[in-house]
Amino acid sequence: MKDWGQLFLCLLLSTSIWLIHNLSRSYVEVVSVPVSAESNLTGRARLSESNAYISAKVKATGFRLLRLGKKNRRAVKVFFDPSDFRHLGGDVYRIPSSSLMKYSADIFGSVEAVEAFVDEGADFSFPTADHKKVPVRQIVSLHYAEQYMAKGPMVFKPDSVTLYGELSRLENVDYVLTKPIALDDVSTSVHGTVKLEIPAGIRSSHTEANYSLDVCRYVEISEEMRIQTEGVPAGRNLAVLPSTAVVTFRCAFPSTFNPGKMSRVYVDYKEFSNSLTGRCIVKMSKLPSGVLDYSIQPQVVDCVLVSN
Repeated sequence: MKDWGQLFLCLLLSTSIWLIHNLSRSYVEVVSVPVSAESNLTGRARLSESNAYISAKVKATGFRLLRLGKKNRRAVKVFFDPSDFRHLGGDVYRIPSSSLMKYSADIFGSVEAVEAFVDEGADFSFPTADHKKVPVRQIVSLHYAEQYMAKGPMVFKPDSVTLYGELSRLENVDYVLTKPIALDDVSTSVHGTVKLEIPAGIRSSHTEANYSLDVCRYVEISEEMRIQTEGVPAGRNLAVLPSTAVVTFRCAFPSTFNPGKMSRVYVDYKEFSNSLTGRCIVKMSKLPSGVLDYSIQPQVVDCVLVSN
């Protein structure tokens, strides 16, 4: 009996070694994995209401193939980029097989290779959801180094987001704010990412935004310019007091021209005719490119009709 016991142990040990050796080798098999899709499709729920079985020919160890082939396994939750979906109609969206390859690690885990997908794609159903599109508003504090300024406003991408939630919550939200952006002694263009302040109980299509701001050095050029008139009817003469204004231009450095020689300042007769006091705002026209900003002094002048 002792000899039989030893023989049985030897057989068990050799079988185990053989099994481990073979399961450690790589094989190519077709496996199917249930997948639950997540995404940020506009106007749709975040999670699909149906699962899809995604089948592919994969190369993996025997151990991994056994795990992938388990019956009644829980669906794998995978986030798909909205741009990879094709709308088939109704609530149904498809991820074509050409786009599935980038998600192979999320679907099948640590396999050696996914050689090919069996089907044309995977179809998921995303029900509609209450939603509202609102703008992104910035909270920014900027302090520039001396003789530096922005070429234009700070740009945010995205500049609006889609919010999802109960209608009673959405009705009270007209915009979302960025986290505060504080920049000091700015002398170069800046860019970065900032979190968004999403109200509690609401899902957003984006939780952060990228920002960029073009910054350059400037030079100031001042010019005393005669204030002209525009739109004055024939036979009338509009006098402007004072008749000149000092315009200070901020131009990108280095500046090779005097913008005061190319632009004009004026008052509009239509504004004068609608005014009770005869006071008009001095306006600018024919502003050349390369001017980042300007200021006019005085900004408001007195206008009177005088006889010819």
